[in-house]
Amino acid sequence: MPAIACDVTVLEHQRLTDTIRLMTVNWPRRDMPPKAGQFFMLRCWPADVAPVLSRPISLHSYDPAMGTVQFLYEVRGKGTEKLAALEPGGTLSLVGPSGNGFDLAAAQGKKVALVGGGIGTAPLYQLAKELCAAGTKPDYYCGFRDEPYGVEKFAPLCGKVQLATDSGRFGFHGFVTQLLRPEEYDLVLCCGPEPMMRAVAALCEEKGTACQVSLERKMACGIGACLGCTCHTSTGGRCVCKEGPVFDSKEVFGA
Repeated sequence: MPAIACDVTVLEHQRLTDTIRLMTVNWPRRDMPPKAGQFFMLRCWPADVAPVLSRPISLHSYDPAMGTVQFLYEVRGKGTEKLAALEPGGTLSLVGPSGNGFDLAAAQGKKVALVGGGIGTAPLYQLAKELCAAGTKPDYYCGFRDEPYGVEKFAPLCGKVQLATDSGRFGFHGFVTQLLRPEEYDLVLCCGPEPMMRAVAALCEEKGTACQVSLERKMACGIGACLGCTCHTSTGGRCVCKEGPVFDSKEVFGA
């Protein structure tokens, strides 16, 4: 189903840390339910005002009963600063849902681990909800530089939750990859910094465990027309926005 453009209303906007925000908006198209791993192009400023491009933000959570979607995002530059300034009642322009999400069919009846790093944990909450609803209760491994956020929401949906931080102030002192044992799982679903995902993919390849990764790229159109987010894969160039953002790790990392 193609992405659509619509204006929505900000219902709630929470500040979780100095740079992390959680925004809830209404989603009027219940006939187009977004899926884990998909994203939206967000904009709250005129087309002739900088920055030129909308901002691609992954789906954090969809509540069909309430008709709402949530975006968990990091304030990094001018675009996200403008998004962060939105207050409840403000208007936001969305284009989406876009892209191909995680392959839940591959997880059916399998032992599954979710692995996230930093703001890359954002799409994994919707993923955990969808897996749990389908009868698969995954384990969750997450890594942060220092202060974690949103971890507690995973507890009811996951078999176990393991936390690692670079600083050691919370959870295990080290990298999340030091906690993961891919041989204990049939499938690992991953999103986070590319070096972390490459490390996870390498561990999975070594142990013979299937792995899906969600890539992040700068995007202009979000629909595969401009080719600005093309990534190299084992089968040639692929548009992250249209053919991803979720890929088999072997396809994109050559693992």
